[in-house]
Amino acid sequence: MTVTRRQFGPVAASMAAMAAATPAFGQATNENVKWRLTSSFPKSLDTLWGASQTMARVVGEMTDGKFVLQPFAAGEIVPGLQVLDAVSNSTVECGHTYTGYYIGKNPSFIFDGSLPFGLTPRQHYAWMLYGDGRKLVDEVYDSFNVVGLTAGNTGGQMFGWFRKELKTPADFVGLKIRTAGFGGKVFAKLGAVPQQIAGGEIYPAMERGTLDACEWVSAYDDEKLGFNKVAKYYYTPGVMEVEANNVLMVNKAAWASLPPRYQAILKYAGYYAMTDMLASYDAKNAPAIARLVASGTQLSVLPEDVIRALRVATESVLDEEAAQSPQFKKILTNWRQFRAEQHRWFSIADTRAELAVYRSDRT
Repeated sequence: MTVTRRQFGPVAASMAAMAAATPAFGQATNENVKWRLTSSFPKSLDTLWGASQTMARVVGEMTDGKFVLQPFAAGEIVPGLQVLDAVSNSTVECGHTYTGYYIGKNPSFIFDGSLPFGLTPRQHYAWMLYGDGRKLVDEVYDSFNVVGLTAGNTGGQMFGWFRKELKTPADFVGLKIRTAGFGGKVFAKLGAVPQQIAGGEIYPAMERGTLDACEWVSAYDDEKLGFNKVAKYYYTPGVMEVEANNVLMVNKAAWASLPPRYQAILKYAGYYAMTDMLASYDAKNAPAIARLVASGTQLSVLPEDVIRALRVATESVLDEEAAQSPQFKKILTNWRQFRAEQHRWFSIADTRAELAVYRSDRT
């Protein structure tokens, strides 16, 4: 079909009007926004700290540099475990962290972090996006004047580093162990003495002997932090953290001040950081565990009676928290039902398939 000059005039005018009314994605607004993003993680942990840099890069690219996130590592503005307070009281606009650090303020935070014997990353996001997870945890964030956005995940973790072998549940009695989230409550139920300290402080504590054991993430980070130099036994399976979801906490007033398109971009940047972090850890952990074993680390498997004791202690702690908090009980009831369905399905599908594939690798 040929378009004449007479026909083109009205069409061109219409297209110009549409272009003016519907700006390009990166040109949604002329507003320039600059936020400070404080992290719970040191720069030495490039994968955890790197999520902040990833979000800053993606937000900048999607807004033609008009929305700037300026990341600060743990301690540069506030200590790593004080991100929630800094965001809540408007010291900074946003912060990247793990919600398990704040269960002392509200135990329900843990449901957007990681629970012992809980959900894998895929199961967690199924609950958040297609179950009631998002609605339930947003009620927790609301009470602290923050908006919580998905912004990273470590994937499955190792159980931890121990100076001495774990042979029975009795070996936890008196054990001084660094952990975070609900793991500390579970270990305490078995007689251990849990301590929550930031990642950069763990090695010196292990070296001085003020800690007998520690858990952080997995092989790549643990090697980087040097735990293999101060503890011999490295235990699997990581039943205490089958995942560790990270979040970007945003001050509610700062969030409300953003144009809707910038809000959407920030959400997408968080999900991109989550996918990127999972891929990064999966790629880095495999060669790291090989290096650790080659250097003398004794890769050890938890005895079955230890795993059973940890599971019993976990469910007991969850029930105790539910008895004290109606909000926790409400979320736990929903989460447990979803967990049961997911575990049943994954045991039929993914888990059996993966085990079959891994066994065939050895034949």
